[in-house]
Amino acid sequence: MRRFAYALVAAAIASPAFAQDVTVATTAIVEHPALDAVRDGVRDALTDAGIEFEFLYESAGGDPATAAQIANQFVSDEVSVIVPISTPSAQAVLNATSTIPIVFAAVTSPTAADLVTDLDGDGNNITGVSDLTPVADHVALMMEIMPDLSTIGVLYNAAEANSSFLVDILKEVAADNGITIVEATADNSANVQSAAASLVGDVDAIYVPTDNTIVSALDAVIGVGEDAGVPVFAGDTATVENGAIATIGFDYYQHGRDAGALVIRVLNGEDPGTIPVSFAEGGDLAVNPAAAERMGITIPQAVIDRADIVVE
Repeated sequence: MRRFAYALVAAAIASPAFAQDVTVATTAIVEHPALDAVRDGVRDALTDAGIEFEFLYESAGGDPATAAQIANQFVSDEVSVIVPISTPSAQAVLNATSTIPIVFAAVTSPTAADLVTDLDGDGNNITGVSDLTPVADHVALMMEIMPDLSTIGVLYNAAEANSSFLVDILKEVAADNGITIVEATADNSANVQSAAASLVGDVDAIYVPTDNTIVSALDAVIGVGEDAGVPVFAGDTATVENGAIATIGFDYYQHGRDAGALVIRVLNGEDPGTIPVSFAEGGDLAVNPAAAERMGITIPQAVIDRADIVVE
């Protein structure tokens, strides 16, 4: 468990909503580039708004039991707002308190994860921003880059509700396109490499959704892909920047700033239970031609030409 505390002081606040000390506590199930960017976006949104606050951050290191301990500690500390980043962290925080305001981020399906019953606000102490990814667009992109694609291997942690939800969507989209899905699961980062290796020989490509367990061990997946000549596609742009071939995704830093905007509304006195859940917007096409070459394929020039992000 890693903990950081920042005392962030900006311009003086005139609003009476900030008359008392403000502590914003954030936590993520693991540390990886996308979730770290969300954390930074939350912090920067509050700073830019001129709020004087203490900012806490703790990572659970991939352990749900640690996530629960972190949540309980934040409740014991009587923080002002808790920002859980990822589905497991959000579930742990909601289990720990029904009174402290919660603003989640990087949660794929708030309803499937039993965080809210109504996306328009269910009257409880929670709201947030979903990072539901465009799975159908991902499959279409894979098919464009690999026209003969017939089998996709998907790596995920079956214990993460968000990942199971995404895999169900993937299966539906793949079936509509005559593509077979082969699943490989890993319940912790140490098992990711063996899960990836189990797909070699059975799939044309590997897909890494926005699964925190898998992304936290991305190097192992990329290594398997490069060694075996199996292209690895991703669910988020940060993963492409770190070695996957391509995706259509959004900016996780902006996602964090969007969550930060909700935190500001809560600090201004709004009831989180009346604030609708919002969804990440944007659809940047990211490609990594060098990674593709290392995995034995070439990204069509037409795809590169229209990309928003080309990793050099």
